[in-house]
Amino acid sequence: MNESVAIVTGASQGIGRATAIRLARDFGGIVLVARDSVALEETAKQVEALGARPLVLALDLRERSAAPEVIKKTLETFGRLDALVNIAGAVPQIDLLEMTDEQWDDGLALKLHGARRLTVSAWDALMKSVGSVVFTSGNSAVAPKSAFAAVATINAAIVALAKAFAERGIQDGVQVNSVLPGPVMTNRRRTYMEKYAPAHGMTFEEALSKFPSLAGIRRYGQPEEIADLMAFLVSPAARWMTGSALRMDGGEIKTI
Repeated sequence: MNESVAIVTGASQGIGRATAIRLARDFGGIVLVARDSVALEETAKQVEALGARPLVLALDLRERSAAPEVIKKTLETFGRLDALVNIAGAVPQIDLLEMTDEQWDDGLALKLHGARRLTVSAWDALMKSVGSVVFTSGNSAVAPKSAFAAVATINAAIVALAKAFAERGIQDGVQVNSVLPGPVMTNRRRTYMEKYAPAHGMTFEEALSKFPSLAGIRRYGQPEEIADLMAFLVSPAARWMTGSALRMDGGEIKTI
């Protein structure tokens, strides 16, 4: 029986949900973390159908008490932790000159600090299991523009944070990498396109169909494709890979 355990944040939708479902094929226990308890229960059903045991934790990782609570509940339930996949986090796409301090702080609170606190809280358990951590950034980290300065800045900070954890992990036996997805078709991407379309004089349908060619890619990515990469990174086959920042973006030549 597979007793290994993975935590997936942002597991209520999109890449997070796809990753949780994919990891259910490789891990005996999947801890599902997000704010939407109803959506998490739907993910849990799919995880259980694949033979893994789900643990639903409806918590807001922006709250400082959430990270230690996740680890406490995980260890109480399963007694171990083998992988942590940090996916939760939505950063507003607002022009650099218009974004408020409060919006900057909120963007940092979940995607950067939530992931940082959870990784720190999980570290001792991951040392014991010689486990793995994945941080989720985005390819805007390497192509910042004024229209989504916060997204790019926070994504770049996540890459740096993951690299710092990876350096510590070499001596502690914890593997750490980061993933930089490009345009993946999720509900968040659709919401972005709803704003992008009128700003560029297009209907939603026109923007949706034209965006890939404008970004220099053949098509949008799918959450399941990113999930497969996440699964590889926390698998034995990837064990010698650490401190890497992996772009998976269809070869996008520019973020728009």
